[in-house]
Amino acid sequence: MNDFILRTNNLTKQYKKFKANDDVSISIPKGAIYGLIGQNGAGKSTLIRLINGLAFPSSGKIELFRKRNKRDLVEARKKMGSMIERPALFPNMSAYDNLEAHRLLKGIPGKEVVSKLLEVVGLENTGKKKAKNFSLGMKQRLGLAIALLGDPEILILDEPLNGLDPLGVVEIRELLKKLNQQYGITILISSHVLGELQLVATHYGIIHQGKLIEEITAEALEEKCQSYLILKVDNTNLAVTVLENKLKTTAFEVMADGVIKLFNYVEKSGEVSGVLFSEGVVVQEVSKQGESLEDYFINKIGGNSNV
Repeated sequence: MNDFILRTNNLTKQYKKFKANDDVSISIPKGAIYGLIGQNGAGKSTLIRLINGLAFPSSGKIELFRKRNKRDLVEARKKMGSMIERPALFPNMSAYDNLEAHRLLKGIPGKEVVSKLLEVVGLENTGKKKAKNFSLGMKQRLGLAIALLGDPEILILDEPLNGLDPLGVVEIRELLKKLNQQYGITILISSHVLGELQLVATHYGIIHQGKLIEEITAEALEEKCQSYLILKVDNTNLAVTVLENKLKTTAFEVMADGVIKLFNYVEKSGEVSGVLFSEGVVVQEVSKQGESLEDYFINKIGGNSNV
């Protein structure tokens, strides 16, 4: 049985006649990087605010570390770090002084934790440089250091890649992987940068118009989005024999209309066509297909995406 750190059960948040979240049930296993995907206004930020206790549900339950009642949730949230939108920084303070100020505000003992966290996020050499002079990527890393105060077991991050340049995106991506893999921190992250999310996430939740429409693991998504060659030939039976005997592969699927999906040799379409032709098979069409996370998301919600 999975050890879930965070679950919601039919969570609903209603504003008058509008449901920002509508019976949302997510399950985040311990050790996961859970990517929350949805269009603007789909309900991602509302869900994150509910989980953080910044808003109250109209109905439904939140379970954090197996705790469900209000008093226990307050205690459980002490093991949670979060960064929602832009981190709250003191612009005229250094990274060290910012982190020290937040440590004191949170009542966390041990001054040595400040230097340790700056090293974790790669800001140990910023000296007296003021936060207002940091790049956006550096500000996000400092925000993550603040979220890590108190040694949380789960991080909740709302759009941490928003507005970052390519280098900043890579820095945050590698930091999230480090926090997850080296420090064992479970992460819930909402992001519009789906290509980057696909490089780190182990699980996904797709939310649309306030409803959770699918939860899927990275492995299952990769299988659904796997690249393949489409082969249209004049003789399917002969083509199958050639694939098995000459190219030594059974990694293919024959569709009802005789089209062959070939799941290896994806980058060697010329070689495949050449071998088939040499064995008397006429290749009428060969093309590479497969979905990205963005393609899958757009197809899942049934239309154009504004993510």
